[in-house]
Amino acid sequence: MSEAALAADPARRLQALLSQRTEANRSFFDANAERLARLCHLMAERFARGGRLVALGSSPAARSDARHVAVEFVHPVIVGKRALPALGLTGEGAELASAVELLAREDDIVIAFGTDEDGGTAARALERGRARGCLTVAFSAAGAEHEFEPPTSDPFIRQELVETLYHVLWELVHVFFEHRGLLSGRDPRRVHDAGASSFLYPFLAEQESQLEPVVEDVRRSVLMKAGEIGELRAQTLTDNQEVLLAGSQLLRGSFERGGKVLALGNGGSATDAMDAVADFSAPGPGWQPRPAIDLTADPSILTAIANDIGTDAIFSRQVIAYGSAGDVVLALSTSGNSANVIEALGQARRQGLGTIAMVGYDGGRVAAETLADHVIITRSEHIPRIQEAQASAYHVLRELVG
Repeated sequence: MSEAALAADPARRLQALLSQRTEANRSFFDANAERLARLCHLMAERFARGGRLVALGSSPAARSDARHVAVEFVHPVIVGKRALPALGLTGEGAELASAVELLAREDDIVIAFGTDEDGGTAARALERGRARGCLTVAFSAAGAEHEFEPPTSDPFIRQELVETLYHVLWELVHVFFEHRGLLSGRDPRRVHDAGASSFLYPFLAEQESQLEPVVEDVRRSVLMKAGEIGELRAQTLTDNQEVLLAGSQLLRGSFERGGKVLALGNGGSATDAMDAVADFSAPGPGWQPRPAIDLTADPSILTAIANDIGTDAIFSRQVIAYGSAGDVVLALSTSGNSANVIEALGQARRQGLGTIAMVGYDGGRVAAETLADHVIITRSEHIPRIQEAQASAYHVLRELVG
């Protein structure tokens, strides 16, 4: 079907966008599962020696990934996962290469985003990190020791695959902490008793002195997680097809009347709001820029409101300040129950703004109480997979708007 025909049939276009993602996801993780398993082991060794993750990004979209991976490692959302030190360097305080020169240490892990889209800024910083002895990771040819090139030129699909990849790294690097004998400088214990978790994580019962069986189990876990996101992405885009089409019409109408998007979320969802705003306001060649404001972007405003009024008001106060009738609030929440998201959606309605919410689990209060005009539900209880599917949803919204 031609591009013109797809543009004239949004429902067919949405299904075509899903098909592209399904194939790219399968081929990317099939090709890289073992490499990712071995990278998890190398990263665990670095963390065990006191290393940190240093994430780099200078383009608008790459900054969101640098912030996202850092918050996942520092503030783990899965019970029982340890917090691991991570920094997100995005060029605000110092040029990236200079920041790496000042802050990176020999045992650190440097992961660079957007090395193919920022004129070499992130690649130069990556080179500084490698020169200091850091383990280096990138997603294009940038001189990193470990490079994972997505099998597509579509910037939205590339970003979605990379987000899944760094979530998988974060989830599975912890496996090797359960096998002390596989980390340099640590003595093995005899065998770890996986107990009730054995059916979920069979690798926890492997002998700690045997690396290859653990790597193989982690490789299979990578493929399992890639399969999970493929299924969840399909559920999100298929079950919510009519909602996505209606949401795209709301956005297009708002832009045509001079309106704008206000995006918001907490934690990893805040970085997804950052990414959505980048996609609207600073798109690549061939895309029309659209006005959008990231309500998570200014720490002085966020901390002032949180300190003087309370965290529940950090977004609603900004809706009051920046929102006008006919604008659209795009709210991201994995639970659908975040008080500050709910307050912002309520304020938006009182001011005559349109509202689109992307939520996980069963939709929470946002879905149960119909707190947004259009609610897109990703039916999972696993936060990394929810965020990955939501990224596909707001990217598809952007594509449908044009």
